Amino acid sequence: MLNALDNDDLGKLILRLALGVMILLHGVSKLINPGSLSWIGETLASHGLPTVLAYGVLLGEVVAPVMAILGWNTRIAGLLIAGNMVVAIYLAHMGELFSLTSSGGWALELQGMFLFGALAMMFLGSGRTAIKPD
Repeated sequence: MLNALDNDDLGKLILRLALGVMILLHGVSKLINPGSLSWIGETLASHGLPTVLAYGVLLGEVVAPVMAILGWNTRIAGLLIAGNMVVAIYLAHMGELFSLTSSGGWALELQGMFLFGALAMMFLGSGRTAIKPD
């Protein structure tokens, strides 16, 4: 008997679309507001890293999410998004890593969901509902 809830491909599609669209919105915001890239460059410089690495955020927040949404090289897209989130947490959120909000949630819930969702997508792949199924 076929279980209607047993649909791995649909679950992978939902994960790809949700993560891809939500991260892409952050990337589009950075494209519209170029000052964001300047801030990222300054933050990189304050950590002794080259400012040109700031453009890597466009790879992790524009290119990779589009790849995920389309289901093209989804595992690579997941790796790029996860890497982007690790760098974002390191550069901007280390002080909150072990903090809770006033309502008891983790201060980095959004960043954590993006990071762990990207890792899940990297390990799960795209499923059959993709341009290039893995």
